[in-house]
Amino acid sequence: MDQIRDTGRRTPAVTTSPAVATPPTVTPPTVTRLRLAISLFFALDGFVFAGWVVRIPAVKEQIHASAGALGLALLGVSVGSVATMLLTGKLCRRYGNHPVTVVTAALLSLSVALPALTHSPLQLGLVLLLFGAAYGGLNVAFNAAAVDLAEAVRRPILPSFHAAFSAGGLAGAGLGGLLAPHLSPLRHLLLLTVTGLVVTAYAGRVLLRTPRPATGPGPHPDGTDAVPGRGRTTVGRPRLFLTIYGLITLCTAYGEGALADWGSLHLSADLHTGPGAAAAGYAVFALTMTVSRMAGTWLLERLGDTPVLVAGALLAAVGMPVAALTTQLWAAYLGYALTGLGLANVFPVAVGGAGALGGPHGVAVASTLGYSGILLGPPSIGFLTEAYGLPSALTTIAALAAVAALLGGLVRHGRRRAPC
Repeated sequence: MDQIRDTGRRTPAVTTSPAVATPPTVTPPTVTRLRLAISLFFALDGFVFAGWVVRIPAVKEQIHASAGALGLALLGVSVGSVATMLLTGKLCRRYGNHPVTVVTAALLSLSVALPALTHSPLQLGLVLLLFGAAYGGLNVAFNAAAVDLAEAVRRPILPSFHAAFSAGGLAGAGLGGLLAPHLSPLRHLLLLTVTGLVVTAYAGRVLLRTPRPATGPGPHPDGTDAVPGRGRTTVGRPRLFLTIYGLITLCTAYGEGALADWGSLHLSADLHTGPGAAAAGYAVFALTMTVSRMAGTWLLERLGDTPVLVAGALLAAVGMPVAALTTQLWAAYLGYALTGLGLANVFPVAVGGAGALGGPHGVAVASTLGYSGILLGPPSIGFLTEAYGLPSALTTIAALAAVAALLGGLVRHGRRRAPC
């Protein structure tokens, strides 16, 4: 109401031009608190998930599972996540992004300890359904909250939140590696539960006491009015654009999932490196992705969404063949680094675009398709490896990155042609 009354005191020449409309009033202290709280949830998500992944071998031994049985049980995370994401979008629209973020973060923290209590692959699969549901729900909710804040402050800050997720994942994997030889899976995962509940209580207090920031239309870094207020769209055929953004997230998430499972194996099996050098390859990819996301806001403010998306995807399309086809370790590291730098901001930009068009539903659509890419990546590489070899199979990451670049260009062209 303050914004409406203030707008009413302005001259008609100003009020009739949406390009110069006053952005929603969000005080700097509120922005700082919200940004810190949402970043903590992103970091917690990466930290908890990485901590669980580190203990998968120990849980496998605990339940005496074969590789095939373990693989089926681990599908519980994927099935739970995908099944929950679209539902979470509806819950966010009904109850708000902030409460749903807090509830799903608490569920994630509680459910991460459950795998250590199981004694069979069936039990593990069932508890991982709950864990996956909480994981998928949290991803939709905090991305929707981050999109709201980015719209309110009129800055492309989404990559910084994803940098927090990457940093949390690195911390969770590193700490897990240190604790694994000294703690049982139950004690380690209970430590994650306690940490998660403490972070949720601290950051959740901020979210629950702070209403969703007001949003409104205004100029976008691309030169288009692509960040609408809730309930408004500024492009024709919004469903088509939501689908395209979702396909972009699928393409880039395919690469992230495939490299996580096959990147180190490529170095050890094809370049005949030791385990340390092989593990360092994925570490290079993850580290450069984190650094690139930290610089993402700076890049987006200077270049715009579409140039960053397209250039990043093309950089990955160039870097991945270098890593996959070279016979030199240093060149493989360089290829992984270029791929990490390139893919880093493609997912945040696509999710942000989908959220700007469709709110929580748009975030849910993009996240669901993106997670489908993570699911498709590892098994697809496995099937292609049997037929053509791992180096050739890894080049599909470059091919899909090139597709993401093409789709990014189509989105920009379509937005400029679409009637507002």
